[in-house]
Amino acid sequence: MDIKVKEAYEYIISHISTRPKIALILGSGLGFLANQVENAIGINYKDIPNFPHSTAPGHEGKLIFGTLFGKNVVVMSGRFHIYEGWNPSDIKLVIHTLKMVGIERMLITNAAGAVNTSYVPGDIVLVKDIINLMFRNPLRGPNDSDFGPRFPDMLGAFDREWMEKIKSVYPHIKEGVYLAVTGPTYETPAEIRAFRKLGADLVGMSTVPELIVCAHVGMKTVIFSCATNMAAGILDQPLSHEEVVDVANKVKEKFTEIVKNALEVLE
Repeated sequence: MDIKVKEAYEYIISHISTRPKIALILGSGLGFLANQVENAIGINYKDIPNFPHSTAPGHEGKLIFGTLFGKNVVVMSGRFHIYEGWNPSDIKLVIHTLKMVGIERMLITNAAGAVNTSYVPGDIVLVKDIINLMFRNPLRGPNDSDFGPRFPDMLGAFDREWMEKIKSVYPHIKEGVYLAVTGPTYETPAEIRAFRKLGADLVGMSTVPELIVCAHVGMKTVIFSCATNMAAGILDQPLSHEEVVDVANKVKEKFTEIVKNALEVLE
């Protein structure tokens, strides 16, 4: 086992009394959910040995252990992006550490640009598949067989049973394919046209590395994207991170309700 993972794990468990089985990753502008965690114990990323830390605007940068909507959880308030300079292997270390803590299910959220022109800013989309145009894989390098196989099957990356339960509560929720790029530049209109032809509905700069490692370790995963803006070229206006955060703030109540129900449908 990687000594860095072991050190991070030992530090975390020395600060918590209950080990949750559910983790949430909060995307840009979606950190407000962290404020709803009850009996919260916060651990700053910078205090955890070997952990990366968040530098992107709208990402607080801490693990928050506690109760959310009746479930024991750990919330990652802030994530790690390749555009910040982190390697995919840094993201792997984080997911491996959470696996050792006892996490069995992961609910990933992100803010994304809408490639699908039937979407409108503020739509919450249940991601059904991914396209990795980061051209990087967090599992590259020696495989740690303690966590998973050398060649994991991505067909099992999503928890389809959990997704069906969510759709039983929200039968009209939009579903889509999330395409990941490294960023930090927003995409060009020509790239968006190409992504649409590839079958993408959403585009973003995160999520896929985490999903790949979750698939590797057998962590059951559901992903929600908040379509915070129309992708480049769809509207005749520039893109900005401020718009992303602003739209995410406007859908706080809707997003909170969906996450609440997604947790409540679990046994």
